[in-house]
Amino acid sequence: MQPQLEVNEDLARRVVAAIGRAFGLDLAPAEALIAVSTRDGVDYQCNLAMSLGKRLATPPREVARRILEHLDLGNVLEPPEIAGPGFLNFVLRRSWLEDRVHALAGDDRLGVAPEEQPRRIALDYSSPNVAKEMHVGHLRSTVLGDAITRLLRFAGHEVLPHNHLGDWGTPFGMLIEHLLDKPPAARSGIGDLNAFYQTARRKFNSDEKFAARSRERVVKLQSGDLETLAVWQELVDESTRHFNEVYRSLGITLTDADIYGESFYNPYLANVVHELEADGLTEISDGAVCVFPEGFHNREGDRLPLIVRKRDGGYGYAATDLATAKYWTTERGATDLLYVVGTPQAQHFAMLFAVCRAAGWLDGVHAKHIGFGSVLGTDGKVMRTRAGETIKLADLLDEAVSQAAEVVAERSELGADEQRAVAHAVGIGAVKYADLSGDRERDYVFDWGRMLAKDGNTSVYLQYAHARIESILTKAGNRSDDTAVLLAEPADRALALTLLRFGEAIRAAVSAYAPHKLCTYLYDAAVAFSRFYEQCPVLAAENAELRASRLQLAALTSRTLVLGLGLLGIEAPQRL
Repeated sequence: MQPQLEVNEDLARRVVAAIGRAFGLDLAPAEALIAVSTRDGVDYQCNLAMSLGKRLATPPREVARRILEHLDLGNVLEPPEIAGPGFLNFVLRRSWLEDRVHALAGDDRLGVAPEEQPRRIALDYSSPNVAKEMHVGHLRSTVLGDAITRLLRFAGHEVLPHNHLGDWGTPFGMLIEHLLDKPPAARSGIGDLNAFYQTARRKFNSDEKFAARSRERVVKLQSGDLETLAVWQELVDESTRHFNEVYRSLGITLTDADIYGESFYNPYLANVVHELEADGLTEISDGAVCVFPEGFHNREGDRLPLIVRKRDGGYGYAATDLATAKYWTTERGATDLLYVVGTPQAQHFAMLFAVCRAAGWLDGVHAKHIGFGSVLGTDGKVMRTRAGETIKLADLLDEAVSQAAEVVAERSELGADEQRAVAHAVGIGAVKYADLSGDRERDYVFDWGRMLAKDGNTSVYLQYAHARIESILTKAGNRSDDTAVLLAEPADRALALTLLRFGEAIRAAVSAYAPHKLCTYLYDAAVAFSRFYEQCPVLAAENAELRASRLQLAALTSRTLVLGLGLLGIEAPQRL
């Protein structure tokens, strides 16, 4: 079934068409300023008459009156009213609203139209370091990036994820040499990656001969020595196995095919420098090849450089990032470059994009740094263990499932296997939702009690709401998706309106790369259902038609919660 226009978009198009007929102005639907109303008895509100009044030198109420004169109500709207200084209040016709909600039953996308002009989006997220275990600092990039990937794909865009592993550079001489020091039989399976790295670092700092061999090994690695590359690959493979275990536990969609480590871009670095030099964009500063993008200065007013080749001839991460941008735009045809990386890197990406634009690599390309804040402990500081060490992400996820198991154990009717599956869904969902439900640009406090609460805007509340609906539907027995929807009570109508706004929530979340907008909507939908269930008898409705209609609303709410949570990468168990 072809999805229909979202309600607010339909109203916006009607309003701008009326303005065109009334005043001869050609406005885009986005300029109509249609918003969900907070007033009882009003569904949507348009505030455009106020700004148009200034533009047309006409009182806003007169502008509003003329808009209404030319507004095509169709079968959608009751006659609108003008309120206050010129607000237009819209109420949807009950019959139209009933038909639109009924249509959702046969629509797998629940009314969300796919993007008419899809884009090809290269999305950088997660990006852990080889030979180091993922820690809590990797949580946000991984969870946010995965949710944004799911949302963009659902919207109809082509997404090219790339997991920019830290798998190259001077530390690998030390790591390879340390692995070579082990007997061949002991090299299979590194085990604790962090312990391996720390031991190698201690040897490097205390043993000058080992340090000298490590530096020589870096040269061999960068020159393509086959033995060195083979051992390096062992490190990459062992680390990738660890990353994949974490991804599986978190339900992340990244695969080995999405790995584009720093090593992948190594063959491109020299050419990147050559092109920048040929375009006259580089300067030599203290022996290093640098680009000084316009508008970037330190506190003293000195220009800030992006170092593309160091004085010793080596390349740093800036060169790799430039090569990455060039590769995805020129060789892979990306129309968008998105980087889900912490906010402290904002200036780096601003400088990176400035250099890429100057080089012509971003012509017609949208580049965006999707920044995010830190995960804080309950003390308000960056989250660490009691010993002050960074928390391993695998340990954090194990603890989440353990905490959730205690909550799920209260449901004695679940068997042992189902309890384990549900505990995993609840625990991992709680961790992900805590991250996704707040504005990504802000820090958030990691609090088990709040995350696993059955009330409030938590994944547990949404999962319980879905399971409750499924229980109702099970008790109801057979039903038909072709049932007519009857909105007899205000709570029926409020739930129906909420269900129709799913597409608006998706669009808002996609356009701002802001999963929290979808989280807020899903919570509102669950609350609307709770009120509906309290005020409108479902299984004990007064007649068969009303019972069938309310079961239809319940089923649509369940589908909305499942689809919405799924787009966040969160499971919705049938029973809880």
